[in-house]
Amino acid sequence: MEKSWKEAIKKVLIESAAPMHYTEISEQILSRDYYRTDGATPAATVSAQITASIKHDGEKSPFIRVGKGIFALKNFPAALTQVSAPTISKKEIEKLIVSGIESSDLIIHSFGMYWQRDLVVWRNDPKVYGKQQALSKAVDFGKQKGIYILYDHHTVVYVGRSIDRPLGKRLFEHTVDRLGSRWNRFSWFGLLDVTQEGGLREIALNISLVSLVATLEALLIEALEPPQNRKRGDDFSAIEYIQDIDPELKEREIQNTLRSIEQKMRGGS
Repeated sequence: MEKSWKEAIKKVLIESAAPMHYTEISEQILSRDYYRTDGATPAATVSAQITASIKHDGEKSPFIRVGKGIFALKNFPAALTQVSAPTISKKEIEKLIVSGIESSDLIIHSFGMYWQRDLVVWRNDPKVYGKQQALSKAVDFGKQKGIYILYDHHTVVYVGRSIDRPLGKRLFEHTVDRLGSRWNRFSWFGLLDVTQEGGLREIALNISLVSLVATLEALLIEALEPPQNRKRGDDFSAIEYIQDIDPELKEREIQNTLRSIEQKMRGGS
């Protein structure tokens, strides 16, 4: 295991010997156990670490930006040598992430696709858990704001918005209203950003017409999945989160398994 994010990033890029997107870099770091974190946004942290190195180290930085969110080692294999850099605090990382978001004119910050209804414990104020990556910290998106889509399997049955009432509450309402028996999956597109600690925060919008059109295009492509579209849409930089089962359901599964084992043992005695 490496001693820092920076060393882990360099190791992945050295092994790849090719430019990589920061989300892919973070996935490789966690899956190969090159660095461990309890943060909720490892991909954003990787982006911030690389950005900080380029900004603070200048020519001494081993990294170079070759595209939007895509980085490589500047002088491979010369980048094998260690390059000293100032330690970056969590507060500095947050600042870099926020400034990067604001400068990129993002509208949608995070989203989830085709999440399963039965992996949520439905109540008036439900927890709607997701992870940026399998090994990262879970985030509760129950308080997220934005728009959502309900599906019967992969058929769209309803599109709604969660502004005055957050995502979790709006979805719960659809478990008891006229749509209650008509959907089993949902997708959502969130306006609130995710912090390193796994909370949600609102960021002032600075929307250009180009960004607005690109976002609308991307949302339609994601929701409708037209076969002739090969990409999400220009400048759609929102991070996708994978669904995580509610811990309460996990506990129920464990208890049910234990009861089943106990019953079998009693039956065999």
